Amino acid sequence: MKYMLLIYAAPDREPAYGTPEFDEMMAGFAATSEKMNADGVMVDGEGLQGIETATSLRITSGKVETMDGPFAETREHLGGYYVIDVPDLDTALRYAAMIPVAHFGTIEVRPLMDYNPAG
Repeated sequence: MKYMLLIYAAPDREPAYGTPEFDEMMAGFAATSEKMNADGVMVDGEGLQGIETATSLRITSGKVETMDGPFAETREHLGGYYVIDVPDLDTALRYAAMIPVAHFGTIEVRPLMDYNPAG
């Protein structure tokens, strides 16, 4: 089963760029990605550009509306994701716990829909 590991963090809780703590966090991401690849569970993963680059879209009464930035009201921002293919939720949670942001943010683990179960 495929799971998306959504990485949320409050910008004021993240280590500052250029600090040893930031370098340690990035090394943790590299180690997590290497482990997922070595275990053969990595499908995809990437960081996202800042929320200031986001555009949200919705359709109201048949009219398309766009807004700058994310629409969700939250202190934590979606900063990246992994997609992994593992047997069950417990395994997905073990990989999610490897993501450095879990120490100061939130990792949402969500199964992906399979619209083509025949392959």
